[in-house]
Amino acid sequence: MTAPADALDPVRAELLRAARAEAEAVLGRARADADETVRLARGTAEKVLAQARDLGAADGRAAATRERVRAAADAWARELAARAEVFADLRVKTRCGVRQALVDGALPSARFAETARALLGADARITAVQGGGVTAEAPGRRLDLSADTLADRALARMGVRIESLWERP
Repeated sequence: MTAPADALDPVRAELLRAARAEAEAVLGRARADADETVRLARGTAEKVLAQARDLGAADGRAAATRERVRAAADAWARELAARAEVFADLRVKTRCGVRQALVDGALPSARFAETARALLGADARITAVQGGGVTAEAPGRRLDLSADTLADRALARMGVRIESLWERP
């Protein structure tokens, strides 16, 4: 048995078809909008990733530069410390050498007293220094001809020539 035909069936069918068509159109626009949103999001993500890569690379270059500068400063500090150690050792050995030369009579102690009196006057008070040499005093003046001072002066007179110690052979 078939159901009696309703006069509204064609209207319902048309409304249903129109609703389906409208739903399909809305769904198509929604899909297109979603596809466009995904496309834009991917483009934005690619730009953000590219910027992040660039920033990361720049940060990496900056960090590498800082590390190179730090390493160079550390190396220079170690070299300066080594130079100071070598110079201190040279100073000790020079002082010992001058003291030994005075003990061995390379320069008679009387000669130091004569030099002091010649520079400060006959009234200069001369004092022998342990380790060799003398100090002399006159009113307002003092002269140090001790072994250590003579050794230090000899090193100071080398001036920039002392740099030859650090040159590669």
